[in-house]
Amino acid sequence: MNLTDTQQAILDLIAERIEAEGVPPSQTEIARAFGFKGVRSAQYHLDALEAAGAIERVPGRARGIRVVRPSAGTDAAVPALPAANDQILRLPVLGRVAAGLPIGADIGSDDFVVLDKVFFSPAPDYLLKVQGDSMIDEGIFDGDLIGVHRTRDARSGQIVVARIDEEITVKLLKIAKDRIRLLPRNPDYAPIEVLPDQDFSIEGLYCGLLRPNR
Repeated sequence: MNLTDTQQAILDLIAERIEAEGVPPSQTEIARAFGFKGVRSAQYHLDALEAAGAIERVPGRARGIRVVRPSAGTDAAVPALPAANDQILRLPVLGRVAAGLPIGADIGSDDFVVLDKVFFSPAPDYLLKVQGDSMIDEGIFDGDLIGVHRTRDARSGQIVVARIDEEITVKLLKIAKDRIRLLPRNPDYAPIEVLPDQDFSIEGLYCGLLRPNR
């Protein structure tokens, strides 16, 4: 039986987690990874995978999932990464970004999130975890995972991830003839003026977010 792209990606995620950690993801973790609003959507896709003969579930066990059918195009002993198609993204969570004063970069996580491309525009290259509340008027809250499209180019009025003297922050970019400012979207915070002697660069464009259950 054919699986949908999302079901194939969930199957691949289950196989990868079993291989890496010895246990499958919980329904809550699946829902979080794919941006579902609740566990019912995860339950629906797991039911479909079980009906297709791709997994078996042990009654009464929260993580009682066993992969029966190997992921498409893979050897039975080697779990695959999510299916290669234009709609599924496997994004690394590279660190954290300040929605407040800039904080030191914390890059180098092994965490990945698998999700549908439709959640973002443009397509992101990685995720960063937000720390702080200076962007709440844009709907960006502490603990959110924001998608970042890697680019050095940005226009005034776009929300960017910027680097200032080896620290990173997410702010609204404002470019004037004589200065660059990074504006918060919370009246409790002051704008950041980029000084001429500071090492400043655009790291990427904000292109959407995920809000983990918490």
